[in-house]
Amino acid sequence: MSEGVAARASFCPDPVVYAFPLLPVFRMSQLRLLTSRLGAQAARLLVPHDIQMFSWRSRSSGPQTTFPNSRGGGSSSYMEEMYFAWLENPQSVHKSWDSFFRKASEEAPSGLPQPQPPSVVPESRPAASSRTKTSKLVEDHLAVQSLIRAYQIRGHHVAQLDPLGILDADLDSFVPSDLITTIDKLAFYDLREADLDKEFQLPTTTFIGGSEHSLSLREIIRRLESTYCQHIGLEFMFINDVEQCQWIRQKFETPGVMQFSSEEKRRLLARLVRSMRFEDFLARKWSSEKRFGLEGCEVMIPALKTIIDKSSEMGIENVILGMPHRGRLNVLANVIRKDLEQIFCQFDPKLEAADEGSGDVKYHLGMYHERINRVTNRNITLSLVANPSHLEAVDPVVQGKTKAEQFYRGDAQGKKVMSILVHGDAAFAGQGVVYETFHLSDLPSYTTNGTVHVIVNNQIGFTTDPRMARSSPYPTDVARVVNAPIFHVNADDPEAVIYVCSVAAEWRNTFNKDVVVDLVCYRRRGHNEMDEPMFTQPLMYKQIHRQVPVLKKYADKLIAEGTVTLQEFEEEIAKYDRICEEAYGRSKDKKILHIKHWLDSPWPGFFTVDGEPKSMTCPTTGIPEDVLTHIGNVASSVPLEDFKIHTGLSRILRGRADMTKERTVDWALAEYMAFGSLLKEGIHVRLSGQDVERGTFSHRHHVLHDQEVDRRTCVPMNHLWPDQAPYTVCNSSLSEYGVLGFELGYAMASPNALVLWEAQFGDFHNTAQCIIDQFISNGQAKWVRHNGIVLLLPHGMEGMGPEHSSARPERFLQMSNDDSDAYPAFSEDFEVRQLYDCNWIVVNCSTPANYFHVLRRQILLPFRKPLIIFTPKSLLRHPEAKSSFDRMVSGTSFQRVIPEDGASARAPERVQRLIFCTGKVYYDLVKERSSQGLEEQVAITRLEQISPFPFDLIKLEAEKYPGAELVWCQEEHKNMGYYDYINPRFMTILGRARPIWYVGRDPAAAPATGNRNAHLVSLKKFLDAAFNLQAFEGKTF
Repeated sequence: MSEGVAARASFCPDPVVYAFPLLPVFRMSQLRLLTSRLGAQAARLLVPHDIQMFSWRSRSSGPQTTFPNSRGGGSSSYMEEMYFAWLENPQSVHKSWDSFFRKASEEAPSGLPQPQPPSVVPESRPAASSRTKTSKLVEDHLAVQSLIRAYQIRGHHVAQLDPLGILDADLDSFVPSDLITTIDKLAFYDLREADLDKEFQLPTTTFIGGSEHSLSLREIIRRLESTYCQHIGLEFMFINDVEQCQWIRQKFETPGVMQFSSEEKRRLLARLVRSMRFEDFLARKWSSEKRFGLEGCEVMIPALKTIIDKSSEMGIENVILGMPHRGRLNVLANVIRKDLEQIFCQFDPKLEAADEGSGDVKYHLGMYHERINRVTNRNITLSLVANPSHLEAVDPVVQGKTKAEQFYRGDAQGKKVMSILVHGDAAFAGQGVVYETFHLSDLPSYTTNGTVHVIVNNQIGFTTDPRMARSSPYPTDVARVVNAPIFHVNADDPEAVIYVCSVAAEWRNTFNKDVVVDLVCYRRRGHNEMDEPMFTQPLMYKQIHRQVPVLKKYADKLIAEGTVTLQEFEEEIAKYDRICEEAYGRSKDKKILHIKHWLDSPWPGFFTVDGEPKSMTCPTTGIPEDVLTHIGNVASSVPLEDFKIHTGLSRILRGRADMTKERTVDWALAEYMAFGSLLKEGIHVRLSGQDVERGTFSHRHHVLHDQEVDRRTCVPMNHLWPDQAPYTVCNSSLSEYGVLGFELGYAMASPNALVLWEAQFGDFHNTAQCIIDQFISNGQAKWVRHNGIVLLLPHGMEGMGPEHSSARPERFLQMSNDDSDAYPAFSEDFEVRQLYDCNWIVVNCSTPANYFHVLRRQILLPFRKPLIIFTPKSLLRHPEAKSSFDRMVSGTSFQRVIPEDGASARAPERVQRLIFCTGKVYYDLVKERSSQGLEEQVAITRLEQISPFPFDLIKLEAEKYPGAELVWCQEEHKNMGYYDYINPRFMTILGRARPIWYVGRDPAAAPATGNRNAHLVSLKKFLDAAFNLQAFEGKTF
C-alpha cells in the first residue's frame, strides 16, 4: 500500500457518520459517479490537506460541486483505495472502515465471492468484477442512508396532518420524489423490489433500529413512514447543531417511544372532557353570545396542561402565557383554574362594574393564579396576560414580563420562569411582530431562554383561505429563522399531540431555545358564534359538520381497548357538567364585576388591600449634594484599571468632571444623576432602544469600550455603590413594535423599577403605535393594570426634514383623558390626584434639572403611570441648557410650569404680552426677545407638564399679568403640536374672558420642511409675530 493511502486511511472518519448528513439525494446513476470518485465523508477531511480537486455537476442547474482527487490527476476511487488497503491489511485503515467493509462483505449476495482480508499482502489486486460488486454494495448502503435522510427532511410533506382530510397542511399536494410512497420509487435510489428484504447497516444518524444495528429495507421504510408520515410532521433538519438534531431524532424515531400508561390515557380523556364540555355548557347557556370557543381544537387544553406539567417536572415554577381570544375562556377555566362562577357572571348583561376604568370584553381579560400542579405536586404560578384584539401584539409583552420575572428571581438561565405563546395560524404567518419577537429570542438583554409556541391552526383566517393568506408552505415557517424545531401534529390524535407537547417542553428546558407546536385542527363554528362560515368555505364546513368530535373518537378508542368503560366515561362527563351547573347557580348571586380579580400582574404590598394608593402625596425629588457630586465623579471616570477609552470620549469625561466641579449639569449628566440616585435607593433601572448605550446623538456614553481589547466594556453606572441596584442599558434590535412591547411587559412585573424605552428619533414610535394605542394609553382603564414605563422621544424642529423632527405630541395629547371643559376643584393634593386620575403623563422639559426630577418622580409617586417625555436634540449641547445643583438638591421638585423670573416678572403690570410655550422653542424666544430689547414688555412662561394640564398654575400665571395679551407659541405646525390641546383648557380656566392667540407655523401635511432655508424663513416669521405687539390688534376670538 502506498504511503499516501496509508496516511489518508489513518485519519479517515466513520463513513456511516459523515456520509449521511453530507450526501445529497442523487439518482443512482449520479450516486455511482460520486461513489466512483470519492466518499463524501472523506472529502470533508481531505480538503484541508491540499489534495488536488476535480469537479462534477449535480442534477440541479446549480454551481459545480468540487471533490478531492485521490491521486494526482487520476480519477480512481478513494473509497476503492480504502477497500484495497483493507484487503491488504485491515489494520492499515481506520477501524470504522474495517467494520464497514466487513459488514458489506457479509451482505454480499450468495454465490458471489466473499472478499476477506488475507493475512499476507497479495502481489496483485482483485479483478475488476470483484471491485464492481463491492461498489454496488457500497452504493446501496449510501442509497439507504440518503433515503433515511430524505424522510427526516421531507417526510412531513406527506404526513397525515389535516383532521378533515381536505387540505395538505403545506398547501401542496406534491409528493417528494425521494420518498418511497410507491414501490416504483425505489428506482430513484437504483434499488429494486428484490432489495426490500436485504439487511442494511443503519447510520448513527437514525434511531429507528432501537437496539438493532441493521434492518431490512422493508422495515426501514416502514419505520420511517411510521415516524415521519403519520399524524406528526417534523421540521428540524435545518437546525445547524448536530446534537440538537440527534436529540429530536431519538425522541421520535426510537421504536415504541410514544407509549402511554392507562393512568396517562385516563387523565388525557378527563382533560378532553373538561375542555369540550365547558364549550358545550357555554353554547347551551349563551347560544347567542360571542365567546370565541375552542370547538375543533379542544385538544389545546390538555396540550397546554402537558407543557406545564412537563415544565414543572423539570423545575419551572412560573409560567407566563399569552394568547388570542379563541379558546381564552376555556384556558382561564381549565388551565389557569379561574373560578367558573367568575367566568359565567361575565355573561350577565346586568352585571355592574365596580372598579375604575372602562373594562374590557371577557375574552380579552388576564389572570394570575398560584396553585399546586396536580401531576407533579409542586407549586406553580400561572399568569395569562391580558391582550387586545390586535393579534400577536401581546407576544413581546409576554416576553418582556418573562424576562423581568427571570431577572428578579436571579434566573439567568430560565430554569424557573418560562413563557408559552398561543397563536392563530393566519396571524402567526401574517403579523410582522411575530418576526420581531423571534429576533429578540437570543439577544443577551432580551432572551427568555426559550418559548414554547403553540399554533391553533384552524386552516382559515376569519374567512380567508390559507392559500390566499401566506406565501410559505406552513404558517410556522417564520420560526425557521431562529432554528426553532417545528412539530406539526394532527389535532384529532390526542396522544400524538400530548407526546409532541411533552417533547416540546423538554426541548425548551433542555436547550433553552424556542420550539413550535403546530396543532393542525379546524374551527367548528364561524369566526365567532354569530358568524356564518358557509358563505365563504362551503365545502370545508360541510366536512366539519360531518366530523366526529375528538372526544368521541378518543373515548371510543379507550373503551375499545379496555382502558375505560362506557360507564366511567359517562360519569366523568356528568361530574363536570354538575360542576358547571353549580358554578352557574353561584354566578347568579354576583351583581358587581371586579376587574381587579382578573389582574395579570399584581404588585403585592405596593397598594392597599383594596388596590388603592397608600397615600396621595409625593415626596420632594431632590437629593443631597454629596450624592450628586459622587455620581458626577463616577460619570466622569473609568472605574476599571488598564482600560483604554477613545480620545474623544476622554474629552467628554473631562467635560463632565468640570461641570461637577462647577455644580452644573447638562442633559446627559442630569439623566446620569437621576438613574444613579435611584440605583442607590434600590430601584432597578433599565434603558432600552436603538443605540441607547452611546445615544443617537453621542451624548450618553453609558457603556465604555476598550479601544485595544475586543468586546471589553465597562458600565460606570454599575460601579456607583457596593450595594446598589443593577443598571441595565441595552442596544435593541432595529425594531420598535417588538421592543416597546417587550419593555412594556418588563415594566409590568414590578413597580420598583424604572423602565425606559428610547426611540432613535421621536417619530419612530409610529411603527409601535399598536403598543401605544392598545396597551399604554388605556391599559389601566381596560385591565386595572398600572404601568410606569417611560418613553423618551427625541423631538424638535431643527431643519432636518419631515422625518426625525416631530415625535407627534398631538397624538399623545389627543389620547389624554383629562376633560378640557371641566373646571377643576383645586385642593391641597390637586397635583398628585390629577396625576392619579390621568391615563398618562406627557412632558416636554426645557431644563436638565426638570428632566432629572420627572424621572425621579416617576418612582416616588405612590402609583404608576406611563410617562411620555419629548426629549431634546440640539439642547443636549446648548450652552444655555444647563442647570445648577441648586435646582436638584434636597427640597427641590419637578416644576410643572416654570414662570418668568426676569425683569417682566418684577413689574407684571407693565407686561403687554405673556407667551406660553414648551420645550426647545423657549430658547429661540429668549434670544429673540433679547435682540429686540423686550424683556420688560414680554414675559415667557414654560409649560413643562402638558398633560394632565396644570390648570392651577396656569390660572396663577394669567392672573399675575392681567393686562397682557396671552399667546401660545410653538415651533410645530398649527394642526400639530400642542395648540389644539391647550387652547380649550386655557378657555376653561380663563372663563373664556381672554383669548389665547396662536403663534407658530401654519398648518401643513408634513411635520417639517426638507429645505434648510425654508425652515429658517418660517422660524423667523413666527418669532417676528411672537414679538410684534400689534399683531392681534383689532382681531376677535
